[in-house]
Amino acid sequence: MDEIVFANKAFRKVTDSEAIHEAVYLIENQAGTMRKTQGYGGKDQDSPLLMASISKLFTTAIVLMLMEEGRLKLEDKLNLYIPEEILDGLHVYKGKEYTQEIELYDLLFQSSGLPDYLSEGRQVKQQMKREDFFYSFNELIEMTKELPAHFPPRKGGAQYTNINFDILGQIIEKVTDRPLAEVYHKMIFNPLGLDNTYLVASENDFVPDIYVEDRRVARPNAIRTFASSGGGVTTARELMIFLKAFFNDRLFKQESFDLMREYRKLQSSMRPVQYGGGHMKISLGTINTFFMGTGSLLGHVGTTGSFAFYHPENDLFLVGDLNQMEIPARPHRFVTRLALSRKE
Repeated sequence: MDEIVFANKAFRKVTDSEAIHEAVYLIENQAGTMRKTQGYGGKDQDSPLLMASISKLFTTAIVLMLMEEGRLKLEDKLNLYIPEEILDGLHVYKGKEYTQEIELYDLLFQSSGLPDYLSEGRQVKQQMKREDFFYSFNELIEMTKELPAHFPPRKGGAQYTNINFDILGQIIEKVTDRPLAEVYHKMIFNPLGLDNTYLVASENDFVPDIYVEDRRVARPNAIRTFASSGGGVTTARELMIFLKAFFNDRLFKQESFDLMREYRKLQSSMRPVQYGGGHMKISLGTINTFFMGTGSLLGHVGTTGSFAFYHPENDLFLVGDLNQMEIPARPHRFVTRLALSRKE
């Protein structure tokens, strides 16, 4: 079956759900000779969408570029950039503190063992469904300190947590001596011509509404809270430009990305996703995809239903948004079906 016909079919299936009120996808091959986009509920490829955790790909790109400039190293400890009085007590496991052992590597690869304020303890994700809020970086650090760590750094696989990338954002600001949004604009948005892509940095920045079941909610301050871990806004068209640049040496060298290709299983609630350096991997040809397809999807999803993946074996780049917080696994399933389109 032609991949375009299959993509339409897969999109109809996902948008037939009563939970999906608006959605968009865009797929292209490397050369751009195959391209398909479709919208639903008023969304199209130029509509603003929340990147949510896809912002971590942008953060990763910045880190790799700073590494190539010799301004960062994977083995750097956190206290090189963040005062010890802020970090003290951040990572405590079975009565022993491991904060000073955490390296930039552990932040990128989600191997720090730190807990997640978003889904544990105060459960900020649930709070986000109820109300808008803003937390400073120091408040996020204090929230994390209230929770027990899961394992010592690099000793327990991977545990997905947003604080790892919040810390990376602070390190980027320290190294560049510039506000985070300005750094992203200078190093990524401007060079790639992304005129409608930005980090939410002030109350004046436009933030698309989010669906929580049937409720359409505005969370501009919450999105501003997450910044380097989930505070980006873009469009499907511009996200495609970035995704191709990320995987095609336009932002950093392939040798730099090769350092990110070490994958660990995430906690059971996020399987079948594995985590490398700043990006997710979904292996095809497994029980989770009914043993269909070959290779892997490389990229990221966001908690609000956004997705951005590259499937090298099928020469496909896939981006879009389902804009629904209540079904976190649906973007994984949808993008997998799109990636398998040439096998149907």
